[in-house]
Amino acid sequence: MNRRDFLFQSGGGLGGIALASMIGSAATHHPAKAKRVVQLFMAGGASHVDLFDFKPELVKRHGQEANFGEHVEAFQNGLGPWLRPVWDFKPYGQSGKQLGEPVAPFGAVVDEMAFVHNMVGKTGVHSQGTLLQSTGFNRPGFPGMGCWVGYGLGSLNENLPTFVVLPDHRGLASNGTKNWDSAFLSSRYAGTAIYPGSKTPIEDLFADERAGFVTKAGDAAGHDLMAKLNREHAANRAGDDRLEARIKSYELAAKMQLAAPEALDLSKETKETLALYGLDHGKGTFDKEINPIEETDYFGRKCLVARRLLERGVRFVQIWSGNDNGFPRRNWDSHEDVKRDHGPLAHGMARGAAALIQDLKRTGLLNDTIVLWTTEFGRMPSSQGGKGRDHNPYCFTNWLCGGGIKGGVAFGPSDDFGYKPADRKHPTEVYDIHATVLHLLGIDHTKLTVRHNGIDRRLTDVHGHVLRDLLA
Repeated sequence: MNRRDFLFQSGGGLGGIALASMIGSAATHHPAKAKRVVQLFMAGGASHVDLFDFKPELVKRHGQEANFGEHVEAFQNGLGPWLRPVWDFKPYGQSGKQLGEPVAPFGAVVDEMAFVHNMVGKTGVHSQGTLLQSTGFNRPGFPGMGCWVGYGLGSLNENLPTFVVLPDHRGLASNGTKNWDSAFLSSRYAGTAIYPGSKTPIEDLFADERAGFVTKAGDAAGHDLMAKLNREHAANRAGDDRLEARIKSYELAAKMQLAAPEALDLSKETKETLALYGLDHGKGTFDKEINPIEETDYFGRKCLVARRLLERGVRFVQIWSGNDNGFPRRNWDSHEDVKRDHGPLAHGMARGAAALIQDLKRTGLLNDTIVLWTTEFGRMPSSQGGKGRDHNPYCFTNWLCGGGIKGGVAFGPSDDFGYKPADRKHPTEVYDIHATVLHLLGIDHTKLTVRHNGIDRRLTDVHGHVLRDLLA
């Protein structure tokens, strides 16, 4: 019996107190419809009006002077003429959802998806906007969403992390590891970064190949000595959980030495599965000249690894796309040329994410897995430099599917230009998305709290409403 099961069966008394300390008060709020989450994060600000939120009025008024009817605070003064969607849109599925050309692969699963088109942020600054979506706060020092889920629900496995992060191969998004840091929660809940397809997918899991003098026996002896020193250290520091978290991380690392290589090994996947994810052409070169094949290989590989991690008990998987700040831009921050930058990224993302949804549905995992797509903000309906778009924190799109989400729906329309929500008094914020995901996981977001610096902190701060129109 592991410690978590023992505490559950202990009921009240010290067992109940210890359980409350470990997982807050969220374990039994209501029956859960989902067990796990995949979050797809498009770093840089993906353009809703070019991908998911079709605006015929922009087509009609293309090239005309943009008149917003109010003063607009733009990040780089990108308030040129109205710019029509840079790709054509077509309807897909029984729902008839309009999708831009590069995200057409979602047509196969669009009736599983629920779109939220009236998302609003608090800032047009990348670092703050990214933190807001990933942690619920627009400043550092707060746990990532995956950390809260791990803290509230615990692990579904003994040999892999509860929260796994699959970063972009080109680098980290704004704020780096702060997006998945555990902050004031125990460090055991922090995200573990894995790089599928690279020579060392998990840093420091195995001894460097140059260290030929390291033997299994010597490694085991070193772990035994470390464990002895840790026990002696902990005995004199009751109440300090930092060492316990460090010990748990070492124990998990030892288990991962066996479990992780198998989970990341795609060689036993069928040809049909590899083709579904776009991995049947061989591995891409990942050079600086971005192209759709490389992006499909990159994002599809991460999506397939995500499915393998989910079916092995990982609770929360976060996949990042678009983190190269060189020039020309190779991320979603398309100030100069939306078509050039968004095209390959969007096609690769859509191919991989659509395959993930289909694969999860095929295996039955979609029934209790939530897939959440987000970005820190959208892009303006006006043009910047003729081909680009400036930041738009006033309106953008999220979508969700699986795990108790009603498919084939669009919630909260934006206005005729995709500039702001159609109903400006009732926008959707990240707190509402987080509250809805936690609700489907069986957690009342108002009760998942941790006392920190005299304040009961939670993922949704003092905000958030469950989006019941999205629930199946």
